[in-house]
Amino acid sequence: MLSNMLRAASLTLVLAAAPAFAATPEEDIGVVLDSLHAAAAKADGPAYFALYAPDAVFIGTDVTERWSLPEFRAYAEPHFSKGKGWTYTPRTRHVTIAPVDCRCVAWFDEVLDSAGYGTTRGTGALVKTADGWKVSQYVLTFPIPNDIAKDITASIKAFEAKPKP
Repeated sequence: MLSNMLRAASLTLVLAAAPAFAATPEEDIGVVLDSLHAAAAKADGPAYFALYAPDAVFIGTDVTERWSLPEFRAYAEPHFSKGKGWTYTPRTRHVTIAPVDCRCVAWFDEVLDSAGYGTTRGTGALVKTADGWKVSQYVLTFPIPNDIAKDITASIKAFEAKPKP
């Protein structure tokens, strides 16, 4: 009788604790993206770059900024080594797991707050590896309100039309 009660109590404890250990893929991806932003804010290059897949691409806000992971690392590490990171705080985030059997591909979009740039947007893709979810592509953009889009794009056109030295 006592052993049956102990088994039942043990099973109850295991079942009660199970939800704390069972994260959804969307929650796991949220942890990866939050960790990415935290590592960047701390200028922690090793932690930051460990969250990317080896063949990852980072696309920055300038049209010339399409970097492979080694190129992006070469750009960022001198800043990180001086303790200079960047802080983007997620305001909202949407994660979609691709409807494939492996459930090993996902994409996301997030609205971010930045002291330097104000509202920004991050979008990208992740792949599930043996080491967990890794960022495969990250794209940082400045969302432009529709009411000022023509003014902003006119400024970009004028800038691009200037002769380059």
